[in-house]
Amino acid sequence: MDVPASVSAAVQAAYSYCETVTGAQARNFAYGIRLLPADKRQAMSALYAFSRRVDDIGDGPLGDAEKRERLEGTREVLDRVRRGAVSEDDTDPVAVALADAAARFPIPLEGLDELIDGVLMDVRGETYETWDDLRVYCRCVAGAIGRLSLGVFGTQPGVPGVERAAEYADTLGLALQLTNILRDVREDAANGRVYLPADDLAKFGCSAGFHTATPPPGADFTGLVHFEVRRARALFAEGYRLLPMLDRRSGACVAAMAGIYRRLLDRIAADPEAVLRGRVSLPGHEKAYVAIRGLSGIDTRHISRQSLRGRA
Repeated sequence: MDVPASVSAAVQAAYSYCETVTGAQARNFAYGIRLLPADKRQAMSALYAFSRRVDDIGDGPLGDAEKRERLEGTREVLDRVRRGAVSEDDTDPVAVALADAAARFPIPLEGLDELIDGVLMDVRGETYETWDDLRVYCRCVAGAIGRLSLGVFGTQPGVPGVERAAEYADTLGLALQLTNILRDVREDAANGRVYLPADDLAKFGCSAGFHTATPPPGADFTGLVHFEVRRARALFAEGYRLLPMLDRRSGACVAAMAGIYRRLLDRIAADPEAVLRGRVSLPGHEKAYVAIRGLSGIDTRHISRQSLRGRA
């Protein structure tokens, strides 16, 4: 594995731990992350490992009070990183790797605070009346990840509109999260969670929820899914404007990650009720194909042309 020469053995061990977590648990993101050079790949793995820890607390079997306590514990780790209070011999490898990544790249660590805030919204069981309400949640748990990642990727100087790069990264995160929400509607319902806006559910007669393999009687579930797919595609089109602002390998990483989710969205659109029957996913060979296209620049150029023309 190519590693930066200036990384000590202790820090490299911490990064290796984070990369192991990423490879084992990041079903889609790992395909993009592996396209990056070593220093950026390691930094992204540190961000993922910390984010995974936060998500696992929110999704785990603990009671709500203990979840809140554990989440505040992750915020304390983040504060230690922010203060430069994490040494190489710290017993928490994620903290060690994140501290090194934050020293190497201009990572907006407040984005991880937003992630914690978003997971706390899950713990409280919040629901969302409108898309504007849901958008706030999506910005916390996904848009923030886009902005954090941009701190690692950096931008190409002199590119027109580059001052909006963080906005586009945020929007692309929203597109990915809305795709996740559509994919997981039945799984989330089984866990007592509803993310889709109540206004949208009522509009399509789906307020009864998604607890079975078929839509509720009288519901226009296909209409609901297609409505949300159009919203997600518009977010993808806007977020893809980020790609020309990145260097080749960072652009390939984003094109691969977003391309996998975009194909997943297309699969959901083609058979909306599939999300009620089971987890919709792409086979590994198709994910690898998307990653190769991203690295070759094929998807990056194609997506950039589409977004500039205002199409998804």
